[in-house]
Amino acid sequence: MNVRHFMPALLVATLGTVALPAAAQQKLLPAQSSISFEIRQMGVPVQGHFKKFDAQINFDAAKLAASKVHFTVDIASTTLGAPEMDAELPKPTWFNTAKFPQAQFTSSAFKSLGGGKYEVSGKLAIKGQSQDVTVPLTMTQAGAATTVSGVLPIKRLAFRIGEGDWADTSMVADDVQVRFKLALSGVGKL
Repeated sequence: MNVRHFMPALLVATLGTVALPAAAQQKLLPAQSSISFEIRQMGVPVQGHFKKFDAQINFDAAKLAASKVHFTVDIASTTLGAPEMDAELPKPTWFNTAKFPQAQFTSSAFKSLGGGKYEVSGKLAIKGQSQDVTVPLTMTQAGAATTVSGVLPIKRLAFRIGEGDWADTSMVADDVQVRFKLALSGVGKL
């Protein structure tokens, strides 16, 4: 091969091995995130939270139709902060974690409401029951971090949480407020 043909071939080979920067992968930052809930037991508010959760995220504010999120919560990581209550939660009457170890949310559509506010619609599955839900959320950015926060009201009985005697809503209210604050990396400009 003469020099005239060698140089273009070398240039093509060299450029083919140069790593171009990839688009930033969007990730949940669990250590900076939280999911909590509030129930009322005999009229008294009781706080709980989930210790383990994860998400696969593909969000682009300019391409909402292509944006997706799949969120999983390890239900066995639920705590109410009292050992005797925490021991009851995995049982079949409540979460039945042996049969249903995860709760999941899978998005179907995002909608911008302006000013960093969005709605994401999708399916929420808990304890073998699925419901269509619309989750209102607010997104803010500071540097490379994006924070997503909101409150999702659900009815526990729609997901069979608290069966038998515990289905009595005078003991434990049906309304549950799920609060989330999720820190994300790799999200583009809102």
